Amino acid sequence: MNALEGLRVLEFGQLVAAPSVGRILADFGADVIKVEPPDGDPLRHWGECAPGSDSWWWYTQARNKRLISIDLKTAEGQGVAKELAKRCDVLIENLRPGRLEGWGLNYQQVAVDNPSIIYASISGFGQTGPYRDRAGFGNIAESMGGIRYISGFPDRPPVRTGVSIGDELAALQATIGILAALNRRNQDPDNRGDFVDVALTEAVLSITEGLLPEYLNAGLVQERTGNQLLRAAPSNIYPTADEKWIAIGANTFGTFSKLTEAMGRPDLKADTRLSTNEGRVARVDQLDADIADWTQKHDLRTLVNLLAESGVPAGPVMSAPEIAQDPQIQARNMVRYASTQDGQTIGMLDVVPKLTNAPGQIRWAGGRIGQHTNTVLSEVLEYSPDTINHLRTVGAIR
Repeated sequence: MNALEGLRVLEFGQLVAAPSVGRILADFGADVIKVEPPDGDPLRHWGECAPGSDSWWWYTQARNKRLISIDLKTAEGQGVAKELAKRCDVLIENLRPGRLEGWGLNYQQVAVDNPSIIYASISGFGQTGPYRDRAGFGNIAESMGGIRYISGFPDRPPVRTGVSIGDELAALQATIGILAALNRRNQDPDNRGDFVDVALTEAVLSITEGLLPEYLNAGLVQERTGNQLLRAAPSNIYPTADEKWIAIGANTFGTFSKLTEAMGRPDLKADTRLSTNEGRVARVDQLDADIADWTQKHDLRTLVNLLAESGVPAGPVMSAPEIAQDPQIQARNMVRYASTQDGQTIGMLDVVPKLTNAPGQIRWAGGRIGQHTNTVLSEVLEYSPDTINHLRTVGAIR
């Protein structure tokens, strides 16, 4: 039995945040019914696309979900959505605050008919406060949540990470909130649901570690430090003789001692100024220069093997092809191939995290707009073929 088998989820999600929540829940067995508008989720057109089809990313993001298409701008479509919401355990959405309220589908409206629903809303700034009604994407949240300000090198503008980190963090927070609410509901004799309010900005801010505490308590303002780890040293990426990069984290005295031995630098180990983390942080520029001078004399493979044997945390900075071919990734079966229900075979990352007794699984890749509309409406709502045909005729479904 899958960990979330028997859980029915209704997803009013587009692009990244809410659909990522749906993907995680679906990976562990939840029946996720994804509602798309008639022209589909915009993510179908983000990034590189399969020949004559949707983006490669889409097939991962929509995997294991049942895809239905409803035009929520029509009264008939809103009626279908409300009926589905009555029969679901969880509803997730990341539309602009107020949008679903206008369609009769916000938490207060849905909870009238389904008081046990766990309703998760993801928005730029949350459902309250002066910024509530502002549009907010992940890049805005990453900027206002602090992570952009501290990312990059001090003499250059702030930079973004190479992925939608704000959206993905919000998805993880929403998933945690849903699972916590489900656990509480299961212990509640009245089976009451809950509202999970996730702000992209707060999800980003939640991982900024000492950024706010250091300012609030000591007046310190964290600035950009490039690849150096601000609070511990040495921890950086270093160049190799074959023009690659290796990450080394030797920021405890034990690992630092092992690194100095691997480097053949007993003088660094003997330097009492480097025996504490504070001392190493204070001298990090010279320390990084010494390490880089050493790494540039050896190729990447030699360094990785030597440091592994020495017990020093280290690893190559890897590109997508290198990740796909990495022995550890392969041994953990992290690269999977799944079939769409139209017969295509799509490569993607496997389920994370790994459970021993109830592991998640990829049952199928994402598919066509409205691929499961008929099946869901007949199974979940028990609509007759005539009713479904009528809804399609009036443009309420696709």
